[in-house]
Amino acid sequence: MKLALLGVGKLKDDAERAIVARYMERLGQIGATVGLTSGGVAEIMESRAATPPARKTAEAAELLKRLAADAKTVALDERGRALTSEELADILRRWKDDGTRGATFVIGGPDGLDPAFVKTADLAFSLGRITLPHGLARAVLAEQLYRAATLIAGHPYHRQ
Repeated sequence: MKLALLGVGKLKDDAERAIVARYMERLGQIGATVGLTSGGVAEIMESRAATPPARKTAEAAELLKRLAADAKTVALDERGRALTSEELADILRRWKDDGTRGATFVIGGPDGLDPAFVKTADLAFSLGRITLPHGLARAVLAEQLYRAATLIAGHPYHRQ
């Protein structure tokens, strides 16, 4: 199963880009042993619409164009389910075992994701109740996908 990140806006910081790339590469390495691959990281441009609702609607339309029909969609949303690393790994394991071909994790722009987009997602997932800058959220998410792959593989990276 291919795991990919899709975000609104471009990362402006080389350090954040390097962290995301490092964990997505690690995901590809350990994930290959258990049927998970890195689908990489893609970005769309932030909308220049005049109001936050209009921006979110425009961004949602662009995001929908980038989603594969045969993949699960996971919307990162502050009102989504707060999962432990083990719970995330269990969801990914179940999807993989059920024959799901991919999962795309979507991070919105500065205004967040359109609520209508979030409702269509297979899972709304929260990284917690704190607000994170988008670059840091991508880095945390990439690390959690890598961690989930190590849990599925029985690798000792995750300690309890």
